[in-house]
Parts: sequence; C-alpha cells; structure tokens
Amino acid sequence: MNTVNYLRISLIDRCNFRCSYCMPEGEEFTYLQAQETLTDDELLGLVQGVFLPLGINRFRLTGGEPLLRKGLVDLVDRLVHLPGVEDVSLTTNAYRLEDMAEDLYRVGLRRINISLDSLDAEVFRKITGRNHWQRVWAGILAAHRVGFDPLKLNVVVLPGVNDHEVVDLAALSLERAWHVRFIEFMPIGNTEYFEQAGWVSSQTLRERLQECFGLTEGSCFGNGPADVFQLPGAKGTVGFISQMSECFCDRCNRVRLSANGVLRPCLLNESGEVDLKMSLRAGMGHAYLRDQVAHLLLLKQDIHFKERNRGTTTGAYARTMSQIGG
Repeated sequence: MNTVNYLRISLIDRCNFRCSYCMPEGEEFTYLQAQETLTDDELLGLVQGVFLPLGINRFRLTGGEPLLRKGLVDLVDRLVHLPGVEDVSLTTNAYRLEDMAEDLYRVGLRRINISLDSLDAEVFRKITGRNHWQRVWAGILAAHRVGFDPLKLNVVVLPGVNDHEVVDLAALSLERAWHVRFIEFMPIGNTEYFEQAGWVSSQTLRERLQECFGLTEGSCFGNGPADVFQLPGAKGTVGFISQMSECFCDRCNRVRLSANGVLRPCLLNESGEVDLKMSLRAGMGHAYLRDQVAHLLLLKQDIHFKERNRGTTTGAYARTMSQIGG
C-alpha cells in the first residue's frame, strides 16, 4: 500500500463553466450555501491538527472553480506558510487567473494546473458551455509570465470532439516549459454522456504522438499519477492519466476533501466517506478526527476504482466531478 501524503481540497462546489464531462447538460444543481462549506479557519485547523500529524503534507486546491472562493489569496498565504506543509498547488479553469496570478504567486503558490481542452474557440465553447477561450488563454499567459513552474495544462480527451487536437495540444510543450496532461474521460456523474461518447485510451494517444514526433521518457515534479514523456527537443513534457485503461490504484497516494467537509478515499468510489465537518461542528476535537482519518487510510487499499461495485457505489455516481472536487 502506498503512503498517503497528498490531499486534494475542494474549496467550493460552484463553477462558472459548464463542461460537458463534468456537469451534465440539462441537470440542475443546488450549490452549497456558505455556512455548509468549511470556513478558512476550520480548513486550516484540519490541515494543522489532523492531516499534517498523519503525514499528509502535500495539498492541491480544487473546486468547482477555486478562484471563485472569497478570500482565496489570503487562504493560500496561510496554508503555504503552515509549518510542515511541503507543497501547495491549485487547479483552475483560468477564467479569473489573469487578474489573480500575480497575487497568488506573491503569497507563495508556485504550481498550477489549468484546464485547456481545446485550442479552437468554438470547440472550447462546445465543451465548456462558455465562450471564454481568449480569457482562459490570457490567464495561461499571465501564469507563465509571473513564473509558475511547473505550469500544467489538463486536457480531458473526448472522442469526436477534441481528440483530433492532441498533436497541436502536445506541441504546446515544445517552445515553453509547459506540461500537457491528457486525461481519459471518466464516468463521474455523467453516465449518459459517457455511454454515448466512450473514451480514448492513453495508449492510442501515445501512439499518435509517437508517430508524429517520437517520444522519450520525461519527468516533471508533481504528486499525480501521470506517465510522463517528452517530445524531442521540447522544453516541457506530455503526460497521460489513464485511470480507465491502466488503473493505478496500487500507487495512489491521495485522498479528497469535498467543500462540505466530507473526506473521500477514492475519486471513483463513493464508499467509505467520513464527514469531518459534522464531527468538527459537533465539538469533536482534532484527536478524535485524526483517529477517524487514520482508520479511513487503513481501509483505503480496499476502497478504490477496482472495487467500485462493492459498498455504496454501483456503477452510477450520485455526484458530478464538480461536486466531488476531482
């Protein structure tokens, strides 16, 4: 069993995009009210009093869209400077990044992942439901300009929608030290679309890039499960996250905390969750919560994608990716 040292923290379940692979078309969402989400003090208290003592010292801030969280820059500042925190990163759709990149970098954030599913504004609109390609691109350039390194670009590959752009997207790694990550489409809260569209395997994408460019093994700092390669002469890398075709449960080092304070041991399995916010607000101390989390970590090896048909998960997911904080 891998040592779990990495926590993905969803700061908010709301998003200003409506990506087809994340938030199914036509579905109405009831977002959490402010009082239902963990406060900054509660979150930082859990990090300091529960997660760090258990050896979890690497953190990624996600959403929804985390840049919509009020007071985000101050929260990042406080988290980055907690004693024992080794790494803090953030995933964003970059809509607000042009205005916030400099402040986030100033308070100590250094690593950032940005969703960029297409280089074509119309395809981007089709996937995200928003006509914001130029604004996202401006956010990416702003993050590059202020010095984020590594700067990773996440691409969810959708057959018949953006899979024809894989070569062009990979080429973004040639001239700049950008790290492009191709992600297999997952059935999280979008079962109908997933069954209609299907998914493209990482092996298929690698063969396409091998034929066009050639590939060599590469490396890039991070906490994720990507298999990393490099185009010849490239300053950056390309990576493949293959949770559908090449299950990596045996090397998973992460757990997830949703915006409403529920700790989840596996993205693709809804079994075995622990409601930390409920216990915290019921007056349970950090020692009690540490015991809860430690027990969950012991069970983690049995609560993963390969066992998703056991327990409460039966193949259909009750929450979408935006609600989980993928």
